[in-house]
Amino acid sequence: MKSWRSHRVYTDVARIISTIFNPFLTAIALLAILAHAVSASMYDFWFYSGFTGFFTTFGPMAYVFWLYRTGRIDDLDMSDREQRASVFGVFVIFYLVGAVSLALIRGPGLLVAMMFGYGVSSALVLAITRSWKISTHALGIAAPVVALLLLYGDEPLPLLILVPLVGWSRWYLRAHTVAQIIAGIALGAATTAVFFHIFNIQPLPHT
Repeated sequence: MKSWRSHRVYTDVARIISTIFNPFLTAIALLAILAHAVSASMYDFWFYSGFTGFFTTFGPMAYVFWLYRTGRIDDLDMSDREQRASVFGVFVIFYLVGAVSLALIRGPGLLVAMMFGYGVSSALVLAITRSWKISTHALGIAAPVVALLLLYGDEPLPLLILVPLVGWSRWYLRAHTVAQIIAGIALGAATTAVFFHIFNIQPLPHT
């Protein structure tokens, strides 16, 4: 009985962690932080937060909810690999259209770099998903943590604990293998670092 209860508690904790650190939510949280860092006014902050939030979170989430409501996917985590592959194609379009649009209106380079990072990582996930189910939760937490470390140095170091914590939650729920989680972490970290380099994103000054 005690073992069963412990397993239930761990399962509930894993589900809570997995829900809180959903890739859509971590993306909008990160982009709001970055929008605040690069905005000269309250208007800029809300404009850039809303703009990036639509293309990385609200638009894709609305699409996923519509698919789920109409029975086109079995669950919101898109556990079925074939269903996940078809959905990610739309995500890639959202992210890249948002990145290009932001670049065309001469938005902050930091936000453009992050948007392209999300777009390209999603395209790679789409390609990988055709044969293997890489962890998007792991990718979704690694990218923001690496971005904050690159921008703020050692100040966000405690946030590193979130990476194995989210990875554990996905493993415990049997959503992914350890290899799929590690691959997601590596992809999220690598694409963020690459696009920060391409756009010559420098650490932000300490206040």
